[in-house]
Amino acid sequence: MKKKIFVAGHLGMVGSAIVRQLEARDDVELVLRSRSQLDLTNQASVANFFEANKIDEVYLAAAKVGGIHANNTYPADFIFQNLAVQNNVIGSAFAAGVKKLLFLGSSCIYPRLASQPMSESELLTGLLEPTNEPYAIAKIAGIKMCESFNRQHGTSYRSVMPTNLYGINDNFHPENSHVIPALMRRFHNAKLNGDAEVVVWGTGTPKREFLHVDDMAAASIYVQELADEIYDQHVDPRLTHINVGTGQDCSISEMVQTMADVVGFEGKIIYDTTKPDGPPRKLLDTTKINSLGWSPRYSLHEGLKSTYEWFLGSDNIRL
Repeated sequence: MKKKIFVAGHLGMVGSAIVRQLEARDDVELVLRSRSQLDLTNQASVANFFEANKIDEVYLAAAKVGGIHANNTYPADFIFQNLAVQNNVIGSAFAAGVKKLLFLGSSCIYPRLASQPMSESELLTGLLEPTNEPYAIAKIAGIKMCESFNRQHGTSYRSVMPTNLYGINDNFHPENSHVIPALMRRFHNAKLNGDAEVVVWGTGTPKREFLHVDDMAAASIYVQELADEIYDQHVDPRLTHINVGTGQDCSISEMVQTMADVVGFEGKIIYDTTKPDGPPRKLLDTTKINSLGWSPRYSLHEGLKSTYEWFLGSDNIRL
């Protein structure tokens, strides 16, 4: 018998990576719905979907996401829509008898001044980063909802918290993308134009952790499919979320140089030190997921190379 698996958010970067890996298996029947086919913020529609489709497992990768500008401009949208999606999917999944669900969160759940590297126990120990607090609160609520259903009803609803992700199906918009896709486009255009230099914001000294989305998808499936007896040996029932990252960080300047090498830009790199750096370091403690037997496959160079090869053949190159 094939497992019927619903991937919510299957057109996003992480959701699509999960789909790519699951569709290669012969024991899975994927159930996918676009936003036009199923509005996850509509409680009745989500309840009817679960009742009609007899789902066995859920990957909840659907979310309203955005950068600092979007989070600052639309805080009500971020908290309301994400809470609605989580409440509807998790609640309706439980009502329809779904025993296994994986909720995908974000490392922004941790306090702004959390100890580095950030372990799962840092959750709710301090103030959040103000610019994305509404989004982070929604994600924290999703974690606690999964924990609460497990405690009260004996379900196996688990949560994974990714570090900074990049890869296939990333957002390469010229104005609204994150650091890796933004720099990849910038270096690519500079190479094509024969520019002598590329300007990068900040000093290049802050340290960040980057994880290829295919590694994130593999980790998500790995955690979802862990046997209960193994999972329960390593995971506190009141602290069930699991960090997913490489366990290693690098300076922005190291990442930038790797990017230039991958793209083939041979000009000068200028750091605009009048622009903000952000926090000096953001690194997840991955001890828990490593103890469960998972580790990433991609190095930064390999991951950027894979992403650039995909970018060159995608519609993003024409944005």
